[in-house]
Amino acid sequence: MFFNKIKHVIHNVLGCSLYLACITVNTVQSQSLDKIEVEDIKIIDQRELVIDGNIVYLPIYNRYHHHIFESSVHTISDARIKNEVFTSNWNTAVFNTFWNQKLSYPFQLHFEDEAFSSPVDHNMVVTSRYGWRRGRPHQGIDIDLVTGDNVKAILGGKVRYARTHGGHGKTIVIRHYNGLETVYAHLSKYEVKENEIVEKGQVIGKGGVSGNARGSHLHLEVRYKGESIHPEYLFDFTNDTKVRSQDIVVTKKWATVRSHTSKKQSNIIIHTSIEDINTEDTASVKKIHIVKKGDTLYGIANKNDVPVSEICKLNEIPQSSVLNIGQEILLY
Repeated sequence: MFFNKIKHVIHNVLGCSLYLACITVNTVQSQSLDKIEVEDIKIIDQRELVIDGNIVYLPIYNRYHHHIFESSVHTISDARIKNEVFTSNWNTAVFNTFWNQKLSYPFQLHFEDEAFSSPVDHNMVVTSRYGWRRGRPHQGIDIDLVTGDNVKAILGGKVRYARTHGGHGKTIVIRHYNGLETVYAHLSKYEVKENEIVEKGQVIGKGGVSGNARGSHLHLEVRYKGESIHPEYLFDFTNDTKVRSQDIVVTKKWATVRSHTSKKQSNIIIHTSIEDINTEDTASVKKIHIVKKGDTLYGIANKNDVPVSEICKLNEIPQSSVLNIGQEILLY
C-alpha cells in the first residue's frame, strides 16, 4: 500500500516513472527484464516527498526506465545525503557559509573511498603548493592544465556553489558526504549547476585563466566547515591518487597556511587517531607581525631579533618591498 502511494505521488508530482535506487532488487517483479547497465546510471538530483507522515528522499537518475522495482520498501533515502555535516549551512550564494563559526581542533574525518579521481585527464603536475607565497596565504594547490581541459570532481558529492568568486574567477564548490568541500577555481566554463549531484571523476567544468590567474591552471582547495586544509595531507597527488587514510585526524598545523611554504612539499605525517598526535602538531603556530603605520622591514626585524634576510626569505619578498598596513609578516 505504501509503495503504491509512492508511485501515485511520483506520477502526480513529477509526471513520470523513475528508477528508485534505494529499493532492493532481489524481489523484482517485471514481465521481462533482461539486463540494466547500472554503471551508466547517475544521480542528477533528488526530491523530498512526505507520504503518510514519512519523509521520503527520491533520487532522480539520468536515464528513464519503464520498470519500477517492487520489494519490501526500505526508507527511500541515502544515509550520506541525510548526514548533518553534508546538509548543514547549505547556501548556494555564499562561498564560505561557515564564515561566522569557529572550528575546533583536532577533528577527525572519515572517507568511504580509498582512492580519489584525478581532477585532470593528464598526469597531475603540482606547480604551487599550500602555504605562504609572496607574502600571502596560498590556501590550495595549483595543478597544471591548458585552457579548455576537463576538470573533474575528485570525489562524489553535490554542487553547492557554481559562480564567480573574486580572484578565483569562475569557481565550483562541491560538498562531499563527510562534510568536506573541494574548490575548483580559475575555470573557463561550468559543466554542472548548483544543487546537482555529481559522481567521482565526473567532468564539472573546463580549465582556464579566469580571476587572478597567472597562466592557465587549476587552483584546488580542500575545506572543512570553512577552514582550508592542506590538500596533500589528505590526498596523494601522484599517479596513485590515494586517499592517505580512510580515517584521518586534522590538527591545527594542517589547516594553518603559515606553517607551510608553497615552494616545497611539507613533511607529511598522517594521524589516524587523537592519541596519534605529537607535540609538533599541537604546538603554537608560527609567529606573525601585523604591519602598522610607520613599520619597516628593518624596524620589525630589530624589534623581534630576526635578520631582515630571514624575514624576506620566509615571506618570499625582496628587501625593497613596500609594506601595507594590515599586511601579515611571518617572523619564524
